[in-house]
Amino acid sequence: MINQAILAALAAAAILCLLIPVVIRLRRRRRERLSEDAAYAMEGHDFEYYCADILSHAGFDAEVTRGSGDFGADILAEKDGITYAIQCKCYDGPVGVAAIEEVYAGKAFYDRMVGAVMTNQYFTAPAVEMAQKLNILLWDRGYLAGMLDEEGR
Repeated sequence: MINQAILAALAAAAILCLLIPVVIRLRRRRRERLSEDAAYAMEGHDFEYYCADILSHAGFDAEVTRGSGDFGADILAEKDGITYAIQCKCYDGPVGVAAIEEVYAGKAFYDRMVGAVMTNQYFTAPAVEMAQKLNILLWDRGYLAGMLDEEGR
């Protein structure tokens, strides 16, 4: 009788060990979907503030530039002595080379060390190729989801 109780407890513990990672993964995916849904519903300038908020929670000192005439940088940020010019793109499809060109110009205009593009989508192959050539960081929807996950959103 005691052996059966021990076996039942061990079986229950084994099942819990298998289920806990699954539950954690499902919660993470749900959180990613919710944050992606929120990002899709935003207008461009709202998305810029959303990105600045994500960056602030990640330890950046981030400031949104004015809406029009921003010279290719929607956010100016600094972290650990490194300055960033960041272009934000809230699209319903892949982000192309124009975003890379814009932030490259913004990085030079604002005299920043690093240029980056943040988006709720992914990047086209030509955009990735150009970004690698020009040393521009690409922060796509997966990267944003990871940042959100780190801060527990």
